[in-house]
Amino acid sequence: MEQVKTTPKSAPVALNEHAWARWTALGLLAFAMFCSYIFMDILSPIKDLLQSTRGWNSTAFGTMQGSETFLNVFIFFLIFAGIILDKMGVRFTAILSGAVMLVGAVINWYALTDAFLGSSLDVWFTEHLNYIPVFDELGISPFYKGMPASAKFSAVGFMIFGCGVEMAGITVSRGIVKWFKGREMALAMGSEMALARLGVATCMIFSPMFAELGGDISVSRSVAFGVVLLMIALIMFIVYFFMDRKLDHQTQAEEEKDDPFRISDLGKILSSMGFWLVALLCVLYYSAIFPFQKYAVNMLQCNLAFTDVPAGSFWASDAVTVWQYVIMIVVAAGSFASNFASNKAVRVVCLLLAIGALITYCWMGYMRQSASAIFAVFPLLAVGITPILGKFVDYKGKAASMLVLGALLLIACHLTFAFILPMFKGSPIGGVVLAYLTILVLGASFSLVPASLWPSVPKLVDAKIIGSAYALIFWIQNIGLWLFPMLIGKVLDSSNPQIAQALADGTMTEEVASVSYNYTAPLVMLACLGVAALVLGLVLKVVDRKKGLGLEEPNVKPRAEVAESEIEAAEM
Repeated sequence: MEQVKTTPKSAPVALNEHAWARWTALGLLAFAMFCSYIFMDILSPIKDLLQSTRGWNSTAFGTMQGSETFLNVFIFFLIFAGIILDKMGVRFTAILSGAVMLVGAVINWYALTDAFLGSSLDVWFTEHLNYIPVFDELGISPFYKGMPASAKFSAVGFMIFGCGVEMAGITVSRGIVKWFKGREMALAMGSEMALARLGVATCMIFSPMFAELGGDISVSRSVAFGVVLLMIALIMFIVYFFMDRKLDHQTQAEEEKDDPFRISDLGKILSSMGFWLVALLCVLYYSAIFPFQKYAVNMLQCNLAFTDVPAGSFWASDAVTVWQYVIMIVVAAGSFASNFASNKAVRVVCLLLAIGALITYCWMGYMRQSASAIFAVFPLLAVGITPILGKFVDYKGKAASMLVLGALLLIACHLTFAFILPMFKGSPIGGVVLAYLTILVLGASFSLVPASLWPSVPKLVDAKIIGSAYALIFWIQNIGLWLFPMLIGKVLDSSNPQIAQALADGTMTEEVASVSYNYTAPLVMLACLGVAALVLGLVLKVVDRKKGLGLEEPNVKPRAEVAESEIEAAEM
């Protein structure tokens, strides 16, 4: 009987081998973070309205904003989140983080509704949490005596949201490593952060619009907008769940069971000098940026001479907000697409379109006389250059050098805001132009961090404890994100005692007081963080050269080098 020859079937190609699949997974994760970034700063552009409608001074605002990271830092929730991520995997942790963010956001929204005013919760929070033993003695309490009840309850919601958003952050980072390891990982991380940062611009544009919709001021409407977006973020995580599960089925991966987490693994992370330098760089960078974002709009209101736009004009309408956002998307899409177009002519057209749209956007921001619209350009240059930087790190390296450059730009921008911008207050055009240029450069400096810092972490720790490594970095980072919003608020109030006195005397209204602060002292403090980051960046370059950490080396190895390493691994 004649035997029939059969050829073995080739193994199916894993989902992450397809470019469309891994970039789709990245899109789901990035859009979820985009929504979370919107909510993170949803109250930042309406700080003045919170003071005039809810009686929040700068100390109350800063204490509430700093509460986002309180549980992560002092209850060590972020460390537990890393353990959950390592033991339960990306899918479970992603959905859990989405649900936690949503719960906290809903509480935050209710605290700012009119229904909360005069309610039993309002009375309870007014009478309680004015003194917390131990925490008050240590000076780390998330509440204080005299803090408005709405700020206290809002802080509770923000604490819960903060647990979810930081859990989401480490989960997304781990997910990108899972889908892009050995491929365009720095480009993927940079692109994710570029899209997520568009959330900052989105909330800067739409939060004031929703708060002032129809001429009736209601800060809770802005928060409601953020709550709806977090519902969408949860849906994105659910869709990602099914994609990630299919990938594991194809690769027969058991990420939860193959390498169980052990507490002793933390020692391996903490014993790495490279890890500590990267972690400290992270906390310094982010402490100089994220807390600043929460005050940036108010800083511009205090340092620029804005004029009232006629109520019935196009520039005072809600339509101009929508049009300006559309133009912003054109800027982001054009600059982002210019990085990927294979045809040179198409790249040039996309770039010119982005530049033209950016100029149009800036002109519209000036015509609107809106501080929030001006600061919304913060992430736009970053969207265009982050993929370039990510691709450069992937193929050329020099991650540590980029961190040093980022620190230099950070210092220059904060000092410009502190000393040079106030000199242009009498110049309506000159001040706005300087503000735009400085904000764009600051955004560009910040884009150096995700493109160079985050992809460096897998070079410092074992693959099975990447989740815990990211969690530890985020925990250290969260110490700064808890401390500095509160410090800025306290420094702002203490360096402007005349405002509190004028309010007490009745010679100044809350509306005028909210835009009368001198921001020099807080901005100098943030510039000092940049100086410390610069020093650490230089130290990191030395350590990398001596210990061969590979931070200056490219992430994508040449094919011949990859093949050689695979042969060596097979022979072991």
